Amino acid sequence: MGERGLGRWGGALVGAGVAARAGAAVLRAWAPGGAGRWERKNYAGRTVELYAGPAAAVGTAIGVSALPARPRAAATLAVLAAGACGTYDDMAGAGDPRRGFRAHLGALRQGEVTSGAVKLFGVSAAGLAAGALLKERPVDRLLAGVVVAGAAHFVNLVDVRPGRAAGTVLALAAPGLLRKGPGAVVAAASMGAAAAVLPDDIGERAMLGDAGAHALGAALGTAVVAGNGRLGLAAHAAALVAAAVYGDRVSAFASTPAVRTNTATLTRVGDPRP
Repeated sequence: MGERGLGRWGGALVGAGVAARAGAAVLRAWAPGGAGRWERKNYAGRTVELYAGPAAAVGTAIGVSALPARPRAAATLAVLAAGACGTYDDMAGAGDPRRGFRAHLGALRQGEVTSGAVKLFGVSAAGLAAGALLKERPVDRLLAGVVVAGAAHFVNLVDVRPGRAAGTVLALAAPGLLRKGPGAVVAAASMGAAAAVLPDDIGERAMLGDAGAHALGAALGTAVVAGNGRLGLAAHAAALVAAAVYGDRVSAFASTPAVRTNTATLTRVGDPRP
């Protein structure tokens, strides 16, 4: 990879990371609606903050700001829309035990519009809009929409324990740095934001929530779309649809002790605990 390509994605990685850290600090100081609105109990019953999620979304969007107009618009739209829908679900859906497509679509059939349904349709619409900006042919645009929305959902599926979602983004986005063009920049921005929030996530001081998981996943999907043709899009779309169908199994696997141990070992940087 040439120095120009490295400089572009290197700037995106650093810029997204710095912006995500700064965004979390600003939100913590501001705490719209009061600090309690931004606190949740994690899987272990510890109180954690939700600031990392919106901060990661904004940081990723800032990281792609140097891209040409169309890919910049696509990535920014996908990331911020997914983050906004996730934030709405984090806030409006707090305490709602329903999870998964079936539960929210079932409620919709009963005439109830849940925050999860808003998130589902909002992220899907954003994915299709991003695909329309990145691809020319209708089939490619549809596949692109599936990839962006599917990646957002996939990262949310694995966000079941500290560090799982951010670690997944770091692992899956890294190969994208080897590509040329906008895909590498978007991949770098998602990695920078994920790395910035990872120490607090691993340390169980913060959690990504739906906002951060969906935003980082949407960025990951946008990077895939920007770097692949129809065959690659179809392969990624098929894999992501399969992951959605077997979502419970994906989440169960991500929460197993072996995965927890490996993730903690790989992402221990910044964790103050032994």
